[in-house]
Amino acid sequence: MKKTIKGLAMKRIGEIGWVEKEAPKCGPLDAIVAPLAVAPCSSDVHTVWEGALGERHDMILGHEAVGEVVEVGSMVKDFKPGDRVIVPAITPDWLSIEAQDGFAQHSGGMLSGWKFSNFKDGVFGELFHVNEADANLAILPDSIPVAEASMIADMVPTGFQAAELADVKLGDTVCCIGIGPVGLMAVAGANHMGASHILAVGSRKDCANAARGYGATDIINYKNGDIVEQVLDKTDGKGVDKVCIAGGDVNTMQEAIKMVKPGGIIGNVNYLGKGEFVTIPRIEWGCGMSNKFIHCGLMTGGRLRMEKLASLVEVGKLDLSPLLTHRFKGFDKIEEALLLMKDKPSDLIKPVVTIKE
Repeated sequence: MKKTIKGLAMKRIGEIGWVEKEAPKCGPLDAIVAPLAVAPCSSDVHTVWEGALGERHDMILGHEAVGEVVEVGSMVKDFKPGDRVIVPAITPDWLSIEAQDGFAQHSGGMLSGWKFSNFKDGVFGELFHVNEADANLAILPDSIPVAEASMIADMVPTGFQAAELADVKLGDTVCCIGIGPVGLMAVAGANHMGASHILAVGSRKDCANAARGYGATDIINYKNGDIVEQVLDKTDGKGVDKVCIAGGDVNTMQEAIKMVKPGGIIGNVNYLGKGEFVTIPRIEWGCGMSNKFIHCGLMTGGRLRMEKLASLVEVGKLDLSPLLTHRFKGFDKIEEALLLMKDKPSDLIKPVVTIKE
């Protein structure tokens, strides 16, 4: 195996560049994986250009990948070199107290299940390390192309979790704020969970068309006026049963509180890259007594989650191709794809880089 690897790294806040580093080492429970396809994420943009996680030096970026196993540790039972695998963005320590308490994604501390490009080198390297391979890898079904499969690492589970956090039920009216790739998967998740009316908030034409394809019944365009007023108008002043937040900023929670009914639930998976406080409007929150609930969470990681989501794709119940608007080929194209994610042209939903089919 290689002694050194090349990777696209965060050099410091506001700067990226290629680095050469010592190749990762494999522990007894772990695996070393070579990427087959990777996808830049808005989280990478927040991390580098907004300094959302604080300073990082020469840390290889990326947390969305499918890959090929190169090496496994002596105690790994279910995977072997040559296996093609889905690698979740969140790779918890499953033996931790937090995992036993039901919050594996925070194993070792808040957000600590998110290791790639947070606490350790990510997947934009020629090789990367996966802890607890048997619990954190899933076999990639042959029927799913590697580019589409990379969406299962983060976009699908994060978006679906917004709908789960909001506890969407049969017949619910739901508003999904933000219809980038995560928001589109929140729309798809709400649709799968039985929502009736799904109001999707966004302004870009391609995202709106994709949202309709995933089950949105109405598009709320913030360029046409206050989104709360538009939602209340669509619901005859009643508001919605549930809200999924997958975009916006520290002020978006105010809008969600205003549009959700008493007894309603807000599911937030939005990564807030800047701002000191999230504000809640006192009156619309019933002076603290509204029974309007806010649930927030980091996506669930691990093998079982990847296998279940992959099964939806495998049987044709979830088509991920509409997410992939910009496709690149070759490891050296990762930087171009990441910069595209930073610039966000109007026709972009998600870029993906295929390294090996």
